[in-house]
Amino acid sequence: MIALGLLVLVIWLYLIFCQGGFWMARETDAMSSPAPASWPDVTAIVPARDEAAVIERSIGSLLAQNYPGHFRIVLVDDGSSDGTGKIARDCAERLDVSAKLEVVEGSPPPPRWTGKLWAVARGVKQAGPIPQWLWLTDADIAHDPDCLRHLVARAVAEDLVLNSLMAKLRCDSLAERALVPAFVLFFQMLYPFARVNDPASKIAAAAGGCMLVRRDAFERAGGVATIASAIIDDCAVGAMMKAQGRIRLSLTNRSASIRPYGGWREIGAMIARSAYAQLGYSPVLLVGTVLGMALVFLAPPLMALFGHGPVRWLGAAAWALMALSFQPMLRFYHRSPLWGIALPGIAAFYNGATFMSALHHWQGRGGMWKGRSQAQLSR
Repeated sequence: MIALGLLVLVIWLYLIFCQGGFWMARETDAMSSPAPASWPDVTAIVPARDEAAVIERSIGSLLAQNYPGHFRIVLVDDGSSDGTGKIARDCAERLDVSAKLEVVEGSPPPPRWTGKLWAVARGVKQAGPIPQWLWLTDADIAHDPDCLRHLVARAVAEDLVLNSLMAKLRCDSLAERALVPAFVLFFQMLYPFARVNDPASKIAAAAGGCMLVRRDAFERAGGVATIASAIIDDCAVGAMMKAQGRIRLSLTNRSASIRPYGGWREIGAMIARSAYAQLGYSPVLLVGTVLGMALVFLAPPLMALFGHGPVRWLGAAAWALMALSFQPMLRFYHRSPLWGIALPGIAAFYNGATFMSALHHWQGRGGMWKGRSQAQLSR
């Protein structure tokens, strides 16, 4: 048990000091960049399927961008049954900027395409050859008026091929307060933003709610067709674009998710939708992940509470490091530091959702979203 306690403590010391500072939340978009000599043309691509509850606010935030260059929006109405497209058009008419928005009808995805990525491909085609940059964003994300200006200025100043922002996620209900900041922490643990942003590192990722991609580099990489079946499409975009040049992924307060995640069941389903895809649908990786999460997150509190002598102190030290690693993200989301103590229980929830993700895949219900199951796409 002492050896196990030492192992857990060493793991947490490694994570704190040797994993790219993932937990420090230092990679943000707070820094301003100089304006480019000329502002390039940008087209936003917004895939939307039954988004009536959020589309007016989302599209309204895009229409309100104070971008100095030419900017237009292509919304792909992906078979909505709730009037999503009409709501978007009405919003543009009320703001007297109808010329900025084009709503196009989507079509059912062909084999081995996810519905969202087929809609994105339709939007990219509709954008035509003019825009130098494509802003890939989601229908449930609202952006501050200066968001695009900051995205483009930094991308041009740093010669990026991809500039992505991790949208601020909703964190209102009890379940959201417990689970959402940890989601971002775990994402950063897998993809430390400092390493994503380091050209010398092979780690690549992006956040699908806000991705500004340079058009020529995107086409050189093969475009949307290259990742047609990807359920975790944002990280797939990050990987394909890093092969083309420098990329950046940052935390932000300029873009925010406006979709309520709901309670424990709804958030569990959201995690389960893509967790097994993250593991490459590998049963071996599933077992390793479940056991690894139990060792890293559950063993420390069990040792601290029920161990004796050195085992208890080793477990307590590892638990303290765990709680410490959560503090910057809790501050970013304006949540109590006491949530750090609860991180083992939160991790147990994510572990259970990961197993449910695999179970849903085996049942042929993997990747379920808006009535579409994408379990078979990557087989």
